[in-house]
Amino acid sequence: MPTNPLVANLALRPISWIFGAITATRNQLFKWGMLKQQTFDVPIIVVGNIAIGGTGKTPHTEFVVGLMRHKYNVAVISRGYKRGTSGFVLASRRSSPFDIGDEPYQIYHKFDGKVPVAVCESRTKGIQKLLSLNPKINLIVLDDAFQHRYVKPTVSIVLTEFNRPVFYDRLLPLGRLREPMSSIYRADMVVVTKCPPDIRPLEYRLFKEKLDLIAYQKLYFSSYVYGELTPVFSDDIDLSEMPRISWLNENDSILAIAGIAHPRPFAKWLRRSKAKVKLKSFPDHHNFQRRDLETISSLYQQLPGSGRKIIVTTEKDAVRLANNPYYPPELKSVTFYIPIRVKMDEGRSQSFSADLEKLIARANLARQLSQ
Repeated sequence: MPTNPLVANLALRPISWIFGAITATRNQLFKWGMLKQQTFDVPIIVVGNIAIGGTGKTPHTEFVVGLMRHKYNVAVISRGYKRGTSGFVLASRRSSPFDIGDEPYQIYHKFDGKVPVAVCESRTKGIQKLLSLNPKINLIVLDDAFQHRYVKPTVSIVLTEFNRPVFYDRLLPLGRLREPMSSIYRADMVVVTKCPPDIRPLEYRLFKEKLDLIAYQKLYFSSYVYGELTPVFSDDIDLSEMPRISWLNENDSILAIAGIAHPRPFAKWLRRSKAKVKLKSFPDHHNFQRRDLETISSLYQQLPGSGRKIIVTTEKDAVRLANNPYYPPELKSVTFYIPIRVKMDEGRSQSFSADLEKLIARANLARQLSQ
C-alpha cells in the first residue's frame, strides 16, 4: 500500500469507483425486483448504517428493544460477527461470546435473557427458524442488517455518527461507506448518534441541510448517557467498597481498555474525572489473547499515583474479558466497565418512540387490509 496520501488516494480511487458501481447495481436489482425481498407476517425493524463501525448500532438496538418490549413479544437477530460458530444459534444462559458473538451476548444479558436473541448469517433463514421455535414473537429487530436486503423491513433505522457524518465520507476503500450516501433514502428514520451535550443550533441545521432527507423521513439526534462503574467480575469484589468515578482524585489512576471502533469518546469521558487516564486501545471486536492480558497487567503495574488504581473498560469489551480464562486473577477486583444507554434529544427531534409505533401500526394495518 502506498504511504504517500496523494498516491494512495489515486491508487484507491478506481477500486472505490468499482465498489460503488457494484453496490449501486445490486441496489438497482432489488429496486427492479430482479433480486427478491421476502416479507414476513410480523413487523421487522432494521437498525443499521451505511458506514463501517462505530455508529452505535448495538446500543441503539437495545434502545429500540427497550421501547418495544412492553408492547410486543420482541426478539433480536444478529449476524453474530466474529463468533466461532455458524448457522442459526439461539442464545441461552449457557451461551458464550464465542458461540454467538460479543454484541448478541451483550444484548441477551442486557435484558436478563427475557428477550430472545438469535444469530444467523442469513437473516431470512434466521427469522423463519426463530418464528418456528417461538410463534408468539410478534416483532423482530435486526441488528446491523441495512445491507441485508433479502428481508423487506417494516421500518429501517439508519445511524450516522456526529463526528464522522456520512456526507463527509467516501466509499470503501477510500472512506468508510459501505454503499453510496444516496442509500440513506431507503431509511424511514435517520439518527445522528453520539452527539455532544452542547450541540449548537448551527450544527442541527448543518445535518438537516446536508442529509437533505425527503418528506416521509424523520431525523433524530441521540447521545450516550454513561452509567457508574460496574464490576466485570462481580464475585471478586466487595460491592460495599465500589468506587465511583466522581470520587477519584489526582492521586488516582485509570487504565482504560477499549477494543471498539472509536475509543476516543470513551477515554474523553473518563478524563472528566480528576484521575490520570492511560488509554490502551485494541481493534474493534478484539479477541483478547494471553499476550494482550500480559500487556494489560504490565500497564496496570506502571500506572502512576499514590492513590487508587483501577482498570475501566467498555461494556462491549467487558463481555469478552469476563469470559476470558486467562484474565489475571489479581486484576479482577479492580476491573470495571461503564454501562451506556441511548438518550434521544426530544427537544430537537420528533418523538422517536411515537413515530416508531406509528410506522409499525401503519404497516400492520396495511398487512391486514391486504389479507
